[in-house]
Order: sequence, then structure tokens, then C-alpha cells
Amino acid sequence: MSADGLQKIFKTLADPTRMRILALLEREELAVQELMDVLGMAQSRVSRHLGILRETGLLRDRREGTYVFYRFAPPPPGPWREAWDLARRALEGDPAAERDAAALVRVVEARASRIRSFFDSVGPEWDALRRVFNDEALRARAIAHLAPPELVVCDVGTGTGILARELAQLGLRVVAVDNAPRRLAVARAALEKDGITGVELRGGEAQTLPLADAEVDAAFAHMVLHYVPQPGEAIREMARVVKPGGRVVVVDFVRHEAEWMREELGVLWLGFPSDEIVAWLRAAGLGDIRIEHVASPSPGRDLPATFIASARK
Repeated sequence: MSADGLQKIFKTLADPTRMRILALLEREELAVQELMDVLGMAQSRVSRHLGILRETGLLRDRREGTYVFYRFAPPPPGPWREAWDLARRALEGDPAAERDAAALVRVVEARASRIRSFFDSVGPEWDALRRVFNDEALRARAIAHLAPPELVVCDVGTGTGILARELAQLGLRVVAVDNAPRRLAVARAALEKDGITGVELRGGEAQTLPLADAEVDAAFAHMVLHYVPQPGEAIREMARVVKPGGRVVVVDFVRHEAEWMREELGVLWLGFPSDEIVAWLRAAGLGDIRIEHVASPSPGRDLPATFIASARK
């Protein structure tokens, strides 16, 4: 590397604020406002450092409507990687970095709390709301991607348990996972009312599923990923809990610009492009990937199109 190249590395990583920002974004993808909250700094200062880091290639960004999220882009082996490894070690035990880590936990928890609060406020009305998105037809088409009956299926983000009930009625045994106690209570009451057995309800997060490795024959996430901070990790978890030869099925929105969904439905992601879903499935070690696109049930109402993606472990 030239002297100018080395000088750029030293100049970039010599600033302690930039080191702290990289350390945070290596742990979690964050919006500018979230970085401001963690660092306790004004937007102009945070944005200036982000611009410098993005210019060096150490950051990636993605736009979600009016929001921009940033994440660390690990440099390839070489001087940049070695310099960052050295800088990261220098932050170990640093009081400012330790305060950042504690503040990051609070920011991420606040993000998750907002989503839980939304679902708790909606409660049983969630089923009626979901009918707006033509859920019944989507579920029927998506179930066709699953394996034959009598297998064990994980329903990730089961909500009020509609899909879990349908799968159980098809003869499948279901492990239904959700992170909201109120939704699980509604699901349990509905199962008992209909006399449906074969569904086990478990509390847990999509990114850390409460299942053992290779516990189920298939995993299903229906309209869940747009609420998950790290969808790629959720897909990786689905792949982990599925047995070899089993399938992972994901139903969600195609990338869109319906910003109202962020405010009214609390979504974190405005859908996903197909290539990103394929990349996450492949990174999770899955193959035989198929994606089916489904047109918007009501384009005039600003409802996005959806997709059904399936892959085999």
C-alpha cells in the first residue's frame, strides 16, 4: 500500500468517535437518530463521521422511506482489516465504548418495545387487519410449499395463531413461536375453543428461536421479516432448527415505498428485493431456492405486492 493509502487509514481511524461508530455498527444496524441517542451527539456531527466512513467503504447504507440505516462493512484481508482489528482491541475496556454498548442495548430494546406495544394495542383485531392484505389466499398458496402432513413445522411469529391452526388442521404438528404474551394468550384461547391439538406455543424471538438444532421438518415465517431488526439472522435461525432435507418458507412484501406502513403498522422494513432474500437463504446454507411473486390484492389502496420464497436445507 502507498504512503497516501496508509495515511488515509490512520486519519480515518485516529478519530475516537469514528472508532466508536464502527464498533456500534459492527454489532447492530442503526439509523442516524439511533446513533445520536447512543452517542449523545448532534445529527450534524454524527452525519459528518458517517459520510467519512462511507467514503472509505467501511459502511453500507440502505434507505427505508425517509429513514437511512447504516451497518459496518467488514474490509477484506489487508491493511484496512488489520488496522480495524487493532482499533477494535484498543476500545476494549474503554469507558466511552462501554457506555456506548450499554446505550445500544437500551436503543435496541426500545425498538423492540415499540413493535411489541403496537401488537399489544392491536390485540385480537390483528386478524381483521391482516385480511386487508389478502392473507387467506397467501397462506393457502404458501402452505403448498411445505412438506406432506404428519411433519413438525415451526410457525415463526405466529401472532394470534391463525396459520398454526390451519397447519394443525392439515395434520401437521406445529411449534408456534411469538414474542408477545398477549398474542400467545389469544392464540391459546382460540386453539382451546376450536378443540385443536398438535400446536405447542412457545415464547421467543425470531432471531433466537426457542428450538433445538434440527428439531423440526420445516420452518415458516408469514409476514414476519418486516418486523425483525435482522431478517438475515432470522432466516439463519430457521435454517438451524430445520432438519437436513427440510424446507424454509418465507412470505413477505416485495420492496415498496408505502411509508404509511411504518407509521400505522410499525414495520421496520418496507419489503425486500428478491436478490436480498436469495442472498440470505444462500448464506444460511439453503438451496433449491424458489420465489413466487403475488400481485397486490388492491393496488389502488397502496398495498404492496408479496412474495413466497422457499428453500431446502
